[in-house]
Amino acid sequence: MDCSDSPYDLLFKSLSLIPIFHYLLGFLLLSLVFLYNFLEIHLLRDLIATGFRGHPVSLTFASGSELYEAVASKCQILHGRYLATSWLSSPHLQTAFLSFFGRPPVFSYRRQLFHTSDGGTIALDWLMNSDVMGVAINMNDTIRKDDKTPIVVVIPGLTSDSASAYIKHLAFKMAKSGWNVVVSNHRGLGGISVTSDCMYNAGWTEDIRKIVDHLHCQYPEAPLFAVGTSIGANVLVKYLGEDGVNIPLVGAAAICSTWDLLICDRFINRKLVQKFYDKALTIGLQGYAQLHQPILSRLADWEGIKKSRSVRDFDNYATRLVGKYETVDTYYRRCSSASFVGNVSVPLLCISTLDDPVCTREAIPWDECKANKNIILATTKHGGHLGFFEGLTAKSLWWVRAVDEFFNVLHSTEFIHRKKEAEVSPLPVPLESSIDQGPYVNVTKDGMVTAIGNKQTDMEEEEELCHEHTLHTEKDEDKVSVAETSGNKSKERTHSKTELSQPSEHDRSCVTAPVKRRMDQLSRYSRKSIWLLVYIAIVTTWPLVGSALLLTLKRKFKNVLPAALLGR
Repeated sequence: MDCSDSPYDLLFKSLSLIPIFHYLLGFLLLSLVFLYNFLEIHLLRDLIATGFRGHPVSLTFASGSELYEAVASKCQILHGRYLATSWLSSPHLQTAFLSFFGRPPVFSYRRQLFHTSDGGTIALDWLMNSDVMGVAINMNDTIRKDDKTPIVVVIPGLTSDSASAYIKHLAFKMAKSGWNVVVSNHRGLGGISVTSDCMYNAGWTEDIRKIVDHLHCQYPEAPLFAVGTSIGANVLVKYLGEDGVNIPLVGAAAICSTWDLLICDRFINRKLVQKFYDKALTIGLQGYAQLHQPILSRLADWEGIKKSRSVRDFDNYATRLVGKYETVDTYYRRCSSASFVGNVSVPLLCISTLDDPVCTREAIPWDECKANKNIILATTKHGGHLGFFEGLTAKSLWWVRAVDEFFNVLHSTEFIHRKKEAEVSPLPVPLESSIDQGPYVNVTKDGMVTAIGNKQTDMEEEEELCHEHTLHTEKDEDKVSVAETSGNKSKERTHSKTELSQPSEHDRSCVTAPVKRRMDQLSRYSRKSIWLLVYIAIVTTWPLVGSALLLTLKRKFKNVLPAALLGR
């Protein structure tokens, strides 16, 4: 060895003696370690911690919850374990596989077009139990009005529709279990154009409210359930909280809800891997905007939409402007469902995963869910965003089975009937109310009661009271059309006019349903409000009334009482 050689020369000579194959092997190993941590793969942890038995599902509910005792305690899936598919042991792999593959079942929907009062169009895609069981004779078969088969309304996530893989998994599973399923596509999705200046957003509950009321009027004997996913779950929970007990739904489920939009917005821009989702969602929103450019270019900032680089940018240039919100943060705060959780009065199953790469665990309202006796919150350690693939072949979704079991147990128990009786019993209606003997009552949109002249006829009163109810019987018959039976429009209109001339008991119940809900809402506070008004009137007018009363007494008893007493 030459003593003049530097240490670096010796090091390079030593490294050159190592075969190139060893370098490639080392690079591959380092890459695998990086990807294992970057993609948050938990395969080794599943092996070491649980021996591939899966982690137990964590349930959060109120102490002494009747919903848990009567329903959730009987659900084996909620009390079991969830083990992700071994080759999808990552929240990102689960989410990506669901988006690009999903392995959905193959079937065809029946399409129904629902027209709203503002001119909007919503595509309702039906999957009947008879469709998956092979009983249906043709696609024109419809549900009878006296059919008691339960109906599940599904609200998809952001830019998703009835063709999404996870929606098909849910629809097929529920239909296979004997339920009728209807997917309420958002405006402008499902291949339907936007036909009004109103667009959907994360807090837009008017559409689902109209759809549920319409289904309740059309099929009054069928119990109604609802499932919301991602943004659809946020819309569903907000709707449940806004309407409280005045809602036709029997049960509901919220899957991977965003809960708090402001927290999710901060989370999705926090790490590099989350920014991929932010970019993917932005591209999907821009594609949605491109489909409806004629309307959005008029209502929003089209140049800003095209240059949007994040969901927040899109909401700033489009959603905020169309929805008339002052700022993006204002939109996020007002449309977050977390603040409405406390007012939910319908049995609700919430399913979230702690490793959701889109809807972070930080947004889950743990305390609010635990304080509400109508909510069961089920959380799993893994699952991704709406993934929850299970089994070696990844052909089923765990959350779909959990919702199916929860709804079936809820529907088969007496809990929902006892709950309805408990809600109705505190609201007795007096046999002879003074309000019935006086002028007619008009309930305005803000809940105020005003008197109307006695000359108004019963029919005029009914029409005015139900003015806010957009699903009028005539609109139901004339505006709701099934695509496969479009040739029978004239017959349906004739039949509709005949029914309007001789309204049945069912039609009367449909028209007066919102009025009854409003009157029930008013009756809860009527007695307290009256006494409160009396108290306020006495306190505010006592100085004037007391002085006048004292002066009157002095004049009346001037000759009777001693002068010394009157002088006090």
